[in-house]
Amino acid sequence: MADEIRKAQIAKPGGDTIFGKIIRKEIPAKIIHEDDQCIAFHDVAPQAPTHFLVVPKKPIAQLSDADESDAPNEEGMKGYENESEDLEIDPFGDREPVKP
Repeated sequence: MADEIRKAQIAKPGGDTIFGKIIRKEIPAKIIHEDDQCIAFHDVAPQAPTHFLVVPKKPIAQLSDADESDAPNEEGMKGYENESEDLEIDPFGDREPVKP
């Protein structure tokens, strides 16, 4: 764990991340949805019976750096809804998606 904390402390914006490696398929992940804007995959250490992450493919260092073009488009939202129906869950559960 200390090694991960050290890596986080020296990380630089725009540096390579585990999410970038998953997007490039350098690290295996149980992918449940992928489109041109994002990738969704099951968490390797789930905190709920169904726990997955949706990660934008465009690197966004800080939420304040996001703009309207980073918001999911209607086609992408349909993909999330379809995938969530397959998983038999509410697509947004108890939490709303973060909007720029």
